[in-house]
Amino acid sequence: MRVIVPFPPGGATDAVGRLTAERLAAELGQPFVVENRGGAGGNIGAEAAARSEPDGYTLLIAVISVSAMAPHLYQRLSFDPVRDIIPVAQTCLVANGILARPDLPAKTLPELLALARARPGQLTYGSPGNGTSGHLTAEYLKSQAGLDMQHVPYRGTAPLITDLVAGRLDLCVDNLPTYLPHVREGKLKLLAVTSAERWFAAPEVPTVAESALPGFVATPWWGVQAPARTPAPIIETLARATLAGFRDEATRARLHGLGVEAAPLGTAEFGRHIAAEYAKWGEVVRAAGIKLD
Repeated sequence: MRVIVPFPPGGATDAVGRLTAERLAAELGQPFVVENRGGAGGNIGAEAAARSEPDGYTLLIAVISVSAMAPHLYQRLSFDPVRDIIPVAQTCLVANGILARPDLPAKTLPELLALARARPGQLTYGSPGNGTSGHLTAEYLKSQAGLDMQHVPYRGTAPLITDLVAGRLDLCVDNLPTYLPHVREGKLKLLAVTSAERWFAAPEVPTVAESALPGFVATPWWGVQAPARTPAPIIETLARATLAGFRDEATRARLHGLGVEAAPLGTAEFGRHIAAEYAKWGEVVRAAGIKLD
């Protein structure tokens, strides 16, 4: 059995995907092989899953960028993320961080917003790719705060961190966990988190909502999806295994060690959550006027 991770190795999605495969293997008693298929904000891997046989032997690590963002962004997708892949279960969620190179003259989010307004079009921000949650969260921030900053998309988190630490970028917005060691070593500054409440892995850092923009929330999540037309009994078996794996206290502890929060939801609840996120990010995309080829 294979689990497609729709991002390259080295980021939070890869870490979550490998833990998911491990837990499914333990619960179902058979091996799961992880296959990284990165590119296009997760759409390349998702398309590979959508075109696989609907027999339960190919699963996709679900990401917000594919299920809730891509349908609004891309004009010519060769598959339908809503119709061609279906929910199995949600597993966990994370905060995005707004991070800066260490010598950027801003120590807080309000100072960053003031700097960006004073230098329209001059600050650069990186994301792990066009259409990712980092990209859309930054565009959401720009729209809400009235900012003009230049987007620099990367092919995943690893090269993005390299350039930000080296000072070749001013900022980035991305899933927080991979950046925390660099923050603790003083190589990067974490200005704010995008979750509704302060994030447990960095409790001293304020949220965007409390420090600058009330009501601002962007909380990426992960889960398991399968090709459409996968039989309901197979979905039910996979969902039970996924939920058991992510309700396990040892798994929760491992996720906490990664800076991720377990948040298991069953098939129906996960489907409703995806639908709500789809509606929210559609509004963000329309308000920001973002279109991708």
